[in-house]
Amino acid sequence: MTAPDTVLWRLRSPRREHAHAAILPGGPPFTIAFFVDHQLDRVENYDTLDLAVFRAGDVKRTLLEEGWTE
Repeated sequence: MTAPDTVLWRLRSPRREHAHAAILPGGPPFTIAFFVDHQLDRVENYDTLDLAVFRAGDVKRTLLEEGWTE
């Protein structure tokens, strides 16, 4: 049995798109995956969990500035 992903946030765009960020199990490296409309958008690896969570927060802030909402 594998461990589940940990979803860090979910957002919705004005055009009704959905996005979320998830930390994948395991590490190091710690892997963060970004999804848009249930499709993988990109995956990034980081040496520490703190860096991965910081990056996810940075992407979230950018999307919120572009009009996405929680």
